[in-house]
Amino acid sequence: MSGGVDSSVAALLIKEAGYKALGCTMRLYTNEDAGVTTGRTCCSLDDVEDARSVARKIGIPYQVFNFTEDFRRDVMDRFVSCYEAGGTPNPCLDCNRFLKFDRLLRRADELGYRYVVTGHYARIGRDADGLFTLLKGPDPKKDQSYFLYSMTQAQLARTLFPLGTMTKDEVRRIAEEHGFLNAEKPDSQDICFVPDGDYAAFLRRYTGKTYPEGDFVLRDGTVVGRHRGIVNYTIGQRRGLGVAWSESLYVLGKDLEHNRVILGTERELYIREVMVRNMNWIGGRPPEMPFRCTAVTRYHQKEAPAEIFPLPDGGIRVVFDEERRAVSPGQAVVLYDGDRVLGGGEAVENL
Repeated sequence: MSGGVDSSVAALLIKEAGYKALGCTMRLYTNEDAGVTTGRTCCSLDDVEDARSVARKIGIPYQVFNFTEDFRRDVMDRFVSCYEAGGTPNPCLDCNRFLKFDRLLRRADELGYRYVVTGHYARIGRDADGLFTLLKGPDPKKDQSYFLYSMTQAQLARTLFPLGTMTKDEVRRIAEEHGFLNAEKPDSQDICFVPDGDYAAFLRRYTGKTYPEGDFVLRDGTVVGRHRGIVNYTIGQRRGLGVAWSESLYVLGKDLEHNRVILGTERELYIREVMVRNMNWIGGRPPEMPFRCTAVTRYHQKEAPAEIFPLPDGGIRVVFDEERRAVSPGQAVVLYDGDRVLGGGEAVENL
């Protein structure tokens, strides 16, 4: 229970379904780690009190689990490593992979509970072979299957998504009818440990490092300006570069060895192929390749038809039918067959 309306209604529905339920919030970081002293972020102290209030109202016990060491190692440190390596990580994916559906499941075992229940907008099904399937939620504006591509058969077997067939409006209506104090609470938008969205400031604060200035260059090596530290920029960025040029320039990539940020036109951002590593296949093994499907490279992006080819190391090469805006290393590439999530992995290189 993060303190938000979704997990609160999920707890209510699971209790009404007759399950013996325990409400819990994962304590993931300290205010010092996040660089905040007050205010609301996901799983903050304010959120704990909101979750505790809902648990009391629906009549289930409630606990706070201290997973700060796990979160620092498996989410925050990975976020820093990916950013310093020139990528654009999504820590919400790692939180699901390592905390919600791993560490929390192990805690459930310790306490004698069979399932982990969350407020995700996604569905779990079974196919003709009896394998568990991960399916989109019915509301395209809220579908969160993209964030769950790393789930395994063992995890899906022990997970329940009570909101899987619902819309956000339905969830808020239920919360209001039951008098939940968070019925109209806004959804969390930012990374929980970077609530102000200033990733570079977080990196400096968290690591104690300084990231030196360097050159902005075009692909041919022409120097067109100076950057303020390589971690301040992401692939596709246009605003805030401070470079005067004959046409608008965008971040195309990073040359870590020479501390350079590579710029170019928007047209140069578009690619047809992307290499993906660290694949997870929901069914436990990949489909026979090559095969066709649709692919998404960021949350809420429109799916794009593509053909998938195997790589010798277990990764895949995704070839889009039409050009797509470049993907930053570290971003998730998730594959779909209709409503079904086939699997996904981490983008490593655009071609």
